[in-house]
Amino acid sequence: ADPCQNGGHWTGTSCLCPPNVDGTRCEFGASTINITAELGPSVMMLARVTNRNFSEDMRDTSSIAYRSFVDEFSRMMDRIYHNVSGYRGTRVLTLTRGSVMVNYAVLLHPSARDKPTTNTDRRARELLEAANAAAQPRNCSHSSEGLCFSTSSSRSALANVPALNATELCRKYTPANFSRYYYPYRSGNSLLCVTNCTLNVPGSINCNSG
Repeated sequence: ADPCQNGGHWTGTSCLCPPNVDGTRCEFGASTINITAELGPSVMMLARVTNRNFSEDMRDTSSIAYRSFVDEFSRMMDRIYHNVSGYRGTRVLTLTRGSVMVNYAVLLHPSARDKPTTNTDRRARELLEAANAAAQPRNCSHSSEGLCFSTSSSRSALANVPALNATELCRKYTPANFSRYYYPYRSGNSLLCVTNCTLNVPGSINCNSG
């Protein structure tokens, strides 16, 4: 029987846990979830990954296929965009057919220097230039390491992250079984989702293992 809890999947040797779930059997929610990147603007982008095939289980965000692909894609984009001003990470929104079509948001740090629209337009061009200039694998067969891709963006795709309050954001990012235990906590310029078991926050208690 699969011993993994809270959406975890047994790999044969260990549990592969969903984001923000910890423990050998995925039995605990993460003590702290950092959602600071959600506070800034974002640019909507579309990538077509040509050396991977879409499968139906990629529609399920808790599936191994979805999480493995998103992890590989996000690590690649971190390498490509790390020199882009204000870059804070990527968030995959949907995966669809077309080899694999990836609709994703590039999360950015807000800047006070430019008007929001002008600044976002400039950063969208930077993101496209960085992606187009990125080195790609020489071998683009489906068995090759690394992802072969093309990216696109348009003025109509520019958007801000939907305006949610901090409590709603925590509910969105915390594991469903534990969401009622988390609350937003600001630390300097960071926005965290914490529980009463999180160390070094006001009112925390000693919860030991969960």
